[in-house]
Amino acid sequence: MDNNSPSVSALPRATGQFDIGALFDLIVILAVLVTVKWMLTPHTQLYAGAGSTTSAMIVGTLLLRRRGLRWADLGFRRPESWPKTLGLAVLVFGIYIVALGAMKGVADHFFEDVGTSGRFDHVEGNLVAYLILMGVIWTHAAFFEELIYRAFFINRLGTALGGSGVALCVAVLFAGSFFGYRHLVYQGMHGALMTGAVGVAFGLVYLWFGRRNIWPLIIAHGTVDTIGITARFLGVMDD
Repeated sequence: MDNNSPSVSALPRATGQFDIGALFDLIVILAVLVTVKWMLTPHTQLYAGAGSTTSAMIVGTLLLRRRGLRWADLGFRRPESWPKTLGLAVLVFGIYIVALGAMKGVADHFFEDVGTSGRFDHVEGNLVAYLILMGVIWTHAAFFEELIYRAFFINRLGTALGGSGVALCVAVLFAGSFFGYRHLVYQGMHGALMTGAVGVAFGLVYLWFGRRNIWPLIIAHGTVDTIGITARFLGVMDD
């Protein structure tokens, strides 16, 4: 990770040309995410997602290197100003709340809110489980999900479709939809819609300033999940 300016090839440009290589990269990562999670779920539903994103990070790093890219080129670099980055993280947190509020009425109307289906019930009062999940939150959720579902997905699909504004919007919608799908198993359609809305909102933020500095998204994501798991640990949230 560094604070060098991103290479020109890292940011999708409106070439109007289909890039089969970028599409191949995306398909490979999708295959890794789905296959690894499918293989791990019978053994550990709680950590199957983390295992799949860890695997995708390894493969994604290799794919980027083949293209002459780094994660720094996609926004994961040392910020020029940490105070500004923290301020932007607060803004992203606010956008998260707005996205949830915007989708809640639709989700509540059509689907039952099952929360997380008791997936994290064991955390209440369990310090060891809490600390383990905090580690998972600040690796799998905060870092890996933002780098994969925002940086990698949007960059690779946007590039594959020619890099136009429309192409990038399609990439954001796809990334957000897949992010929602990943939560479908234990949160149901209600949760999938809510997380999908957040995924789209975060994708738009990535287009706004995340390609230059993805840290605000990482910090906001980690903070949201930290609040949730801490509330469960303290017994003030029960779903």
